Amino acid sequence: MDDAQAMRLAINEARAALEHGDVPVGAVVVRGDTVIAAAHNERERLQDPSAHAEVLALRAAAAATGSWRLDGATLYVTLEPCMACAGTLVNSRIDRVVFGADDLKAGACGSLYNVCVDPRVNHSVAVTPRILAEECGALLTDFFAAARATGSGR
Repeated sequence: MDDAQAMRLAINEARAALEHGDVPVGAVVVRGDTVIAAAHNERERLQDPSAHAEVLALRAAAAATGSWRLDGATLYVTLEPCMACAGTLVNSRIDRVVFGADDLKAGACGSLYNVCVDPRVNHSVAVTPRILAEECGALLTDFFAAARATGSGR
């Protein structure tokens, strides 16, 4: 499975977040050619500030593998991870993160911060940015445009 194929799976997860009014961000964890976990944002549905797609996917991957150490795995996510998610990536010992759209307001994998490759932390996560960035970004742009049009903010 190449990066674009895996990102398309994450995009499908992002679309699932729309069903319950969450920001459309999706994530999948892949080891080899096997998807070991998939998730999407569920902050609104669960009323949980930590229910980001990345965190939920990493939790599911740890449960599926029986280990919190996710070495040998790659996380694909439609939006650049924030500081909390980037920290969780480092703590999970995952090998690589691949993201779609840049997050210029909260991105911690190159836009605002570089948590995953900061030499001061105990593990480094390789970062591959902007895979299917336009498609990933369009999901978010459309979501927020609709939210503004209906007056629901966000």
